[in-house]
Amino acid sequence: MPYAVVARYRCEPGDAELVRGALLEMRAHTLREPGNLLYIVHADTSDSAAFTLYEQYVDRAAFDAHTQAPHFAEHILGTVRPRLVERSVSFGEVL
Repeated sequence: MPYAVVARYRCEPGDAELVRGALLEMRAHTLREPGNLLYIVHADTSDSAAFTLYEQYVDRAAFDAHTQAPHFAEHILGTVRPRLVERSVSFGEVL
């Protein structure tokens, strides 16, 4: 059963362009992962420092592999997360 992730991020306004660029770079890498089905990055229309990611993987193991990828360490752990002031992540199975 496909595994879905919804992540909501908010950074300081001065970091928004850096975070946006890292998320778009992450999207390019993730879409090439064999277990990835979907990786959509949304920019909030009322808050330029807020982003929502919607991701789907073939299963939980594919998501776990995603979190171990070098591009995850570089872009998410190294660039995005240190700049976040808010972060929430939800996980679920696609029905």
